[in-house]
Amino acid sequence: MRLKHFPLLCCLLCLPGLSVAGEKTVYGLNEYARLAGLDLEVAAKLDTGAKTASLSARDIKRFKRNGESWVRFYLAIDAAHSHPIERPLARVSKIKRRSGDYDPDEGKAYTARPVINLDICMGTALRTIEVNLTDRSAFQYPLLIGSEALKHFDALVDPSLKYAAGKPACATDAQTAE
Repeated sequence: MRLKHFPLLCCLLCLPGLSVAGEKTVYGLNEYARLAGLDLEVAAKLDTGAKTASLSARDIKRFKRNGESWVRFYLAIDAAHSHPIERPLARVSKIKRRSGDYDPDEGKAYTARPVINLDICMGTALRTIEVNLTDRSAFQYPLLIGSEALKHFDALVDPSLKYAAGKPACATDAQTAE
């Protein structure tokens, strides 16, 4: 009778889904992230409940350059980052408003935010991810990394950990988020 369950156990151990966890990197609820193109390191919050990544920015203006859409902004992190940053606009995302943010006069249940591509290093992984720009200065973390970006980092998030990946130490070429 004991040998009857042995083949079932062997089959379960061979399932590909069970070995996926071995290929993932464990990150904590908070991690240090290097914004490679901006020469800046910030503390980030990893949020599996958020779909997109958000970077704290202010004075966000869209403009055209050689017929292409671009965005100019200032980091809303501290006074040390007072120079404007310009990046090509990847797209505009629609972010659901929280119930307290809904303005019945506007009649919109979402906020349109500009999105740029940004090289971000966490631990030894450097990835190009989409980041929407919004003022996060009221929040503790200037960078929020959502589930779409976490997929590209092959991340497992352990909320009991903080800064599990250590300080960013990446090579120079980022893998593009697909």
